[in-house]
Amino acid sequence: MSATILDGKLLAAQLKQRLTEEIIQLRKAVKEIPRVFSIVVGNDPASLSYAASQQKTAENVGIHYELQNFKVDSSQEDVLNLINELNSYNHVHGIIVNKPLPAHMNFRAIINAISPYKDIEGMNLMNFGLLLMREKGIFPCTPSAALELLKSSGVSLKGKHAVVIGRSEIVGKPVALLLLREDMTVTICHSKTIDLPHVVASGDVVVAALGKPGFVKGEWIKDGAIVIDVGINQVDGKIVGDVEFSSAQQKASYITPVPGGVGPVTSVMLMNNAVKAFKIQNSL
Repeated sequence: MSATILDGKLLAAQLKQRLTEEIIQLRKAVKEIPRVFSIVVGNDPASLSYAASQQKTAENVGIHYELQNFKVDSSQEDVLNLINELNSYNHVHGIIVNKPLPAHMNFRAIINAISPYKDIEGMNLMNFGLLLMREKGIFPCTPSAALELLKSSGVSLKGKHAVVIGRSEIVGKPVALLLLREDMTVTICHSKTIDLPHVVASGDVVVAALGKPGFVKGEWIKDGAIVIDVGINQVDGKIVGDVEFSSAQQKASYITPVPGGVGPVTSVMLMNNAVKAFKIQNSL
């Protein structure tokens, strides 16, 4: 048995096309397009590279994108003042604060200053609360990307057992809540879980998001399970996931590669959230 690859690049292209068409229709309906404002503090290469990737994706689908790059010694108050200003502008529909922030800034305080319906990363407490309470909201991009890839398999998720490895606020917890919305039974595992291989082996779906290269072994995977690898780790100059891909591919029915799996879809989900925010703010 060799698992079918869930191709993130292909899915991202399909989602981009769908977004492009939706934005064209929105422009016809309300004579406006979504506008996103992105904030970078300092010159961290990864942060700047991600912002450039955001801009490219935004422009590809027809979203207006602006970037504000603060100096590394700027104050937290400077950033909060800009966010408060952007919150008040009707023509700004989405706000992004790129990580990492300098040590003197509190990411949680900054992200919670963003108006919930402009928080297109889905990271502030209001959006987490909406996710928890099964309400409509804007939810984190990487978990949303993982779910899109899972759905792209075409396999019915209702009633299936999902094992999520990792309990971070960025991926583990929100992806577990999204899977619960799909009527799955969800187990969250972490560093203190007893007999992790046994728990993983019970999963019809395994979502690995713990940040340890090749940690999840193929022998742990249940025959026919779907494996979503969220991990991005650099080993000897190569990007690898949290799952031992070659052995897991022999057990799973579907599996995401790293790179080329969750990553490409995540950037599109950010712009999907921008469209969602635009529609909420325009009562569409």
